[in-house]
Amino acid sequence: MRDFIKLLGTYLEYLQILGIDSLPAFPEVKSFLELDPLVPESLEELEREIKACRKCPLHRTRTQAVPGEGPTPCEIMIVGEAPGREEDLEGRPFVGAAGKLLEKMLAAIELKRTRIYITNVVKCRPPGNRTPEEEEMKACRPYLARQIRLIKPKAILALGSVAARSLLLTRDPLLKLRGRVHMLEGIKVVPSYHPAYLLRNPSAKRAAWEDLKLFQRVLREGT
Repeated sequence: MRDFIKLLGTYLEYLQILGIDSLPAFPEVKSFLELDPLVPESLEELEREIKACRKCPLHRTRTQAVPGEGPTPCEIMIVGEAPGREEDLEGRPFVGAAGKLLEKMLAAIELKRTRIYITNVVKCRPPGNRTPEEEEMKACRPYLARQIRLIKPKAILALGSVAARSLLLTRDPLLKLRGRVHMLEGIKVVPSYHPAYLLRNPSAKRAAWEDLKLFQRVLREGT
């Protein structure tokens, strides 16, 4: 029950940051909605806040935070897991081998990264490129929600289990989530494999290609 209440509270906070405030205020959940009012902000202001963040221990080991990059507003958004070594050094998401593969994946469905806003769930590199821990994701989740609110995407490609599960607030494995379209308050979300995973597991590229074609259909239908 405690885990359920904790998850519910995180979900309600997430929705409010996105600007959704029409949920019924039952006494049991009202306290979760008592957040400070959000003041108007720009993406640049949010990025400065992310770069100065000290909300979890990752700030002690990072070279720099990696907020994300791309135009805003933007109809297409890509969300990954966390910065790797190259991203930590350059301050940009998806560079190095994973970034090159991502660009090839996008080119295969006639997209260029310059017309996409790209970010990660966690904004600082976990030591050794390990999977982000729950507390690290929790610290960064409001940043991601605020980015979505500012960027106003119509579709999101969620790369990897961390991105898919964080966006959809589920514990289901990626294998169960991929291959179909999910909805996040009117935004279409298509989960797929992370490029870094595909580099380690080339046999998954066929399934990833099916996900990309699904994402392409979503874009053609709704953007």
